Amino acid sequence: MTDERVLLERAKQYDEAALGELYDRYAPRIYAYIYRRVGDACLAEDLTGDVFVRVIRAIQAERFWRTSFKAWLYRIAHNLVVDHYRQQPPAAEAELDERLVADEDTPASVVAERLSRGHVRAAIGRLTPDQQHVLALRFGEGLKAREVADVMGKSVGAVEALQHRALAALRRVLGEE
Repeated sequence: MTDERVLLERAKQYDEAALGELYDRYAPRIYAYIYRRVGDACLAEDLTGDVFVRVIRAIQAERFWRTSFKAWLYRIAHNLVVDHYRQQPPAAEAELDERLVADEDTPASVVAERLSRGHVRAAIGRLTPDQQHVLALRFGEGLKAREVADVMGKSVGAVEALQHRALAALRRVLGEE
């Protein structure tokens, strides 16, 4: 058995140390994934905590992951993000980042880089939710196609096709702007 499998078996027995180690191992990646989807650090922290609360509740109810624990975590995180957006009225506010600080770069280059990121983020926002999700998992989280397939409940071929369509659509959107 691998170290992770032993840890997961201990977690199923409600071993607090194992649960803590799983949290330490996966929370930073889940937080980063959620942050990329919501763009708000405080909300991402709250939702990350909710992911692990759901994990503990599932363990208590003896509802475990079937194949991949990591894929199960990302699926829970995705569902929480979707639930969050379903509960929110559409917002037309622009978020201002007041942390513009020039380290070694000039203020103009920092602003240009942030505008460029905002431009790409806005373009990604015009893609379908599935396209956004596959890009976030593949490129934001660095997951392999097999792992993304597990998270999304699709075949590897479907994930690869979705990724191809998403990148093509992103190119078109960026080309239009």
